[in-house]
Amino acid sequence: MSDGESTPVTTGGGALAARARAGAPHAVVIGAGFGGLAAAIRLGARGYRVTVLERRDAPGGRAYVYRQDGYTFDAGPTIVTAPFLFEELWRLCGRRLADDVELRALDPFYRIRFQDGDHFDTRADPAAMREEVGRISPRDVSGYERFMAMSEAIYRVGFERLGHVPFESWRDMLRLVPELVRLQSYRTIYQLVAAHVRDPKLRFALSFHPLFVGGNPFTTTSVYGLIAFLERTFGVHCAIGGTGQLVSGMVDLLRGQGGVLRCGAEVEQILIESGTARGVRLRGGEELRADIVVSNADSAWTYSRLVPAGARRRWTDRRLARSRYSMSVFVWYFGLRRRYPDVPHHTILVGPRYREHVQDIFERRVLAEDFSLYLHRPTATDPSVAPPGGDTYYVLSPVPHLESGVDWATRAEGYRRVIARELDRTLLPGFEAEIATSRIVTPVDFRDELLSVHGAAFGLQPVLLQSAWFRPHNRSEDVRHLYLVGAGTHPGAGLPGVLSSARVLDAVVPDARAFA
Repeated sequence: MSDGESTPVTTGGGALAARARAGAPHAVVIGAGFGGLAAAIRLGARGYRVTVLERRDAPGGRAYVYRQDGYTFDAGPTIVTAPFLFEELWRLCGRRLADDVELRALDPFYRIRFQDGDHFDTRADPAAMREEVGRISPRDVSGYERFMAMSEAIYRVGFERLGHVPFESWRDMLRLVPELVRLQSYRTIYQLVAAHVRDPKLRFALSFHPLFVGGNPFTTTSVYGLIAFLERTFGVHCAIGGTGQLVSGMVDLLRGQGGVLRCGAEVEQILIESGTARGVRLRGGEELRADIVVSNADSAWTYSRLVPAGARRRWTDRRLARSRYSMSVFVWYFGLRRRYPDVPHHTILVGPRYREHVQDIFERRVLAEDFSLYLHRPTATDPSVAPPGGDTYYVLSPVPHLESGVDWATRAEGYRRVIARELDRTLLPGFEAEIATSRIVTPVDFRDELLSVHGAAFGLQPVLLQSAWFRPHNRSEDVRHLYLVGAGTHPGAGLPGVLSSARVLDAVVPDARAFA
């Protein structure tokens, strides 16, 4: 039996601070992704003694970092759209984000490349965006402005007022119904966009954002229309050195508070006594006692694997089996010995079909022969993530999750080759001869490495009836003193959503003095 004070695999510092907090209530956090680390920092700032448990060999979760042959690859998140959420964590620790991590604003945010060779640049300057919209479709400029006004209205309610507020009662949803109706939340994001602009290219450019958070633009609530205004207001940034620099900075904050990070520590079960979380049991048998437990693991995994069935009334196995899960992704990381200077930091290559391809992914669950791709080239802004003269890339293709039955052991290499041919044809002629290093991640890795149910890359789909009150609550409905953060809980996936899920804990976790 252990309370988390001593272990040979501890990677945290702050031993003196930890001893000073010896009498403080103990919080165990499962998972060192952005949500888990943010929750740990917030709990540390409120007087808790914190132990973070991470099953992999390094922190980050979906923001894990691969380093091989001199190239640095961000495993997942590459776009920072709400830097103030990170700045707030640093302020809680009496520090400045800018002193530890350089965030650099991008312009354009990303380039969307269509099948006919035309492109649309999403720009930071509103006037430049109007000009870009007018270049594509002059008749849609006024409609675009109306859409942006609606995006702002949704942002004011959906993000500023509700993004960090817990939804613990159906009455919380009932009070929102008039606002949701006024903001047309009953519409999908695609329907909202289509009501304002007519050009197919613009409809794609303004509606695809839910794919960044695991949602189907044709079924995801229009609440996600707030992303357009969020980007315009705060910009799109990258972290110099890679997104992993933010992870490293947050680990340093945790250590400075006296918190402990244990890697290679896999939680096998949340210990529950009389309906209350009392700690965790690790694979191997070690038990850590705790006053509260916070899970940054996949929410469906947390309930189906870590919480015994007898302790669950709302999130039963039957309910989890009937839930709708996000798509997964196929990611190919590769480093080149030469550079392609004309390729932007973020590029979206649009396939020949939009609605039909999305249906293939989410509804029919088949691996289509065509695809749309997201190409990340951080060396466009930050040459430090590759050897001198080299380029670092990853290309991501949305694919169905593992309920599709796709055998990735036999399909992965063929799928990679098809993607390579498309990249050679469109953006990177002759690039395969310049490959210095390469790595592939499939939905199987999301299941086996990140413990995501069905290998879904973003947890539960953000459809209306799996959002807000209908989503797993940040304070467990089933177990006292169990809390959930991350993509699978409120408010949802993406860096702003995940960081906001940790902010919600400020409203629902008891003050540390309550355990005195």
